[in-house]
Amino acid sequence: MKTLELFDLLNQHTDKPLLFEYTSNLLVGANYHITEVKHLKIDSVDCGGGVDTWNETIIQLWESPEENGKTEFMMVSKALSILDKVGQMKAYDLESEVKFEYGNPNFHTAQLLVSGFIIKNGSLLIKLDIHPTDCKAKETCGVSQPDQVSVAQCLPENGCC
Repeated sequence: MKTLELFDLLNQHTDKPLLFEYTSNLLVGANYHITEVKHLKIDSVDCGGGVDTWNETIIQLWESPEENGKTEFMMVSKALSILDKVGQMKAYDLESEVKFEYGNPNFHTAQLLVSGFIIKNGSLLIKLDIHPTDCKAKETCGVSQPDQVSVAQCLPENGCC
């Protein structure tokens, strides 16, 4: 989901509680806070020598241990006010992919993509999902599927890495 698409979605549902499903049937606790918004510029070189650049918006979610047991989720309007304040300080690239950074004692910290959303019980539920790593230079490495990359194929003298 692009940053602009997220803002458009949030603006359509300002009167609803905002929930995040970080894995199947598990929600970020109601004690979450938006603790940081990162505007990242990625400047990369892949294992085949290809260069690429793109921007990402990373919104960090954190569960406050002092608010364990909280049952009321943040309202979309409050989340929007936080994100708007950030945008006044540092402009968003509205075409950048948006990710949510989250972790808890039972789930490793990860940057999660938005895989969808639903309105459930009067709340806006944003579904998050992992994005597995991938080889961007499959053709250069002679690999048709990501799970077929062998260590031998990615040795520096092979011309792939």
